[in-house]
Amino acid sequence: MNKSPQHYKKKRHFIKIIFDFYIFSNIHVALATAALTKITLLNIGISENKTALFVFFATLLSYNVIRFLRLNDIKNWYNDWIKINLNTLYFISILSLLFLLYFAFQLRFKAILYLIPFAITTFFYTFPIKKMSLRNIAGLKLFLIAISWAGITVLFPLIQNYMSIQTNQWITFIQRFLLVIVITLPFDIRDLDYDNHQLKTIPQQIGIQKTKVIGILLLVLFFFIEFFKMNIEAKSVLITLSIATLSAILLVKSDTKQHKYFSAFYVESIPIVWLLFIVLWSM
Repeated sequence: MNKSPQHYKKKRHFIKIIFDFYIFSNIHVALATAALTKITLLNIGISENKTALFVFFATLLSYNVIRFLRLNDIKNWYNDWIKINLNTLYFISILSLLFLLYFAFQLRFKAILYLIPFAITTFFYTFPIKKMSLRNIAGLKLFLIAISWAGITVLFPLIQNYMSIQTNQWITFIQRFLLVIVITLPFDIRDLDYDNHQLKTIPQQIGIQKTKVIGILLLVLFFFIEFFKMNIEAKSVLITLSIATLSAILLVKSDTKQHKYFSAFYVESIPIVWLLFIVLWSM
């Protein structure tokens, strides 16, 4: 029996609703941070998943809480989407908190303590308190995101698994810091017309084209410092080059008129693609 065009239209609409929820409820970005954490673990030969799962639920919870608290600052269509899905987002956030607590009790106390500075900086960025407002410092938003992602996805899993932080790990930390800066730039370019000028993002200060040039230079550095690692392998060089190339292509293509999925899905997928490359290469 042939199904009507209306049936397929409804099916596509349903899939789009699910896909939008996956992206804009921050599940996708949480998966990205979990992927980066898993990459760190695989690179040091550790197969456990609880650290990556903890990072996943911590990201999901924190990003949604920030969205709730800063809802009035969101000026575009995303504001309406959040309000429509608010109850479901509350449910997911509560569920994330429960899973987060479950995995927290399985982690080292020392590793949990290590996360406190990141929690404090996030607090003061989200809740500006008179002269202690971090949001008024030019360019700090990008730096906070990059240093937090690098610290949580590189150093945190090492501390959790009793690993010493040596030359290779510090190089990985720097690479992660640089990559996060670059993949955040398309978001800053996208939000150029909406961001508060007090944020003083890189595109606000130097323009889109110069921002892209800086991003490309950072990716060149991201790739070449791979050669400073001890016992370098051809596999890691090729994968690093692939990720740098993919990031560069997406950065160059980003603009203020980009599709709503461009940064939120494609750019945010870079860490997930990176993990897939590593897994597939190891098969």
